[in-house]
Amino acid sequence: MTTIDDFTKLEIKIGKIISAEKIEGSEKLLKLEVDFGTEKRQIVSGIAKEYNPEDLIGKECPFIINLEPRTLMGVESQGMIMAVKVGEEAVLLFPEKEAPPGSSIT
Repeated sequence: MTTIDDFTKLEIKIGKIISAEKIEGSEKLLKLEVDFGTEKRQIVSGIAKEYNPEDLIGKECPFIINLEPRTLMGVESQGMIMAVKVGEEAVLLFPEKEAPPGSSIT
């Protein structure tokens, strides 16, 4: 079991995807540029089989932004997009209404 104190250590914010592209040499990785209001970050995510890069531009999604950076296929990722796993498929989460980039998930 995880305590509420462990959960509150995660910094989850709404980010607006401003660019997306496939990572050369990978079938499943996309490189996203995400606006969090006060900063932009590069996020690498394994969602290329489910989502076309051009369809993600302008979408708002929740991201965990206080993870240590990680390098995937030579590209640094500065956070993690949140998704639901349905079978083998990743399904992204979207706010019901528009939320300003950088809004905190509480």
